[in-house]
Amino acid sequence: MLPVPMIPDARRQPRFKIEVDIRINSRKCGVLNGYTVDISESGIAAMLRIEASLGEVVELGFALPCGAVTIQAIGRQRNAFRYGFEFVDSDSAHELIRRTCRDLAIDQSLTRPDLP
Repeated sequence: MLPVPMIPDARRQPRFKIEVDIRINSRKCGVLNGYTVDISESGIAAMLRIEASLGEVVELGFALPCGAVTIQAIGRQRNAFRYGFEFVDSDSAHELIRRTCRDLAIDQSLTRPDLP
């Protein structure tokens, strides 16, 4: 049996699992509610029950362990009910997101099953 080649993740920053409620304010679709799947410093993935528009700038609202975040983002991708949003720069909100990603990196590295 030949080893399966690993495909590197081409993302700019690592993603971290986090499940919190998220509220999306869209001019085209109104208010959408869902929950997050993962987060990185550049974006967030969320599960939505109602279809959202891709390419639209929306306002996201969600709570992180270090505080509530309201940030603008662009809907970039969709796979069934999972949507990917890329954050539009917002210094104050981005600092909370950066801090959360650092904390999640530590927490999730301690719970990885492949570590002794």
